[in-house]
Amino acid sequence: MAGKKSKKKKETDNTIAKNRYVSHDFFIEERFEAGLVLEGWEVKSMREGKVQLKESYVFVKNGEVWISGMHISALNSASTHITPFSTRVRKLLLHAQEISKLIGSVERKGFTLVPTFLYWKNNRVKLEIGLAKGKKLHDKRATEKDRDWQREKARNLKLN
Repeated sequence: MAGKKSKKKKETDNTIAKNRYVSHDFFIEERFEAGLVLEGWEVKSMREGKVQLKESYVFVKNGEVWISGMHISALNSASTHITPFSTRVRKLLLHAQEISKLIGSVERKGFTLVPTFLYWKNNRVKLEIGLAKGKKLHDKRATEKDRDWQREKARNLKLN
């Protein structure tokens, strides 16, 4: 009796950190994938999940894209010959065509750049940045109302 071997897919979560506040405060028009210039201790900390995107922001300076305020906590086992600076400004890696599109949107059309999602892709750290417009107070209320309605609808369907 020859039985088939079942192959189990190795499900790995490639998420490092999410910025949950972005969807509450902004309408995201377009998303871009950017690489990050990191130091070794930062990558080790990211593997441990010691990253926060909450108060970070993305800006363009001299034709380059940077992220500031992203907090990476240093591990206790970090090397002794370096002094980790957890909120340093880090360079983002994008194609020149994407950078020029971002510059045009930010400077002329009044968009802002926000970090949305930090994840692993082929053992490299990638950051998803969103080209976004800020929400007004009434927009936030409408979003919250829709979310509550969807939750109530799901609850009613579950009861029936």
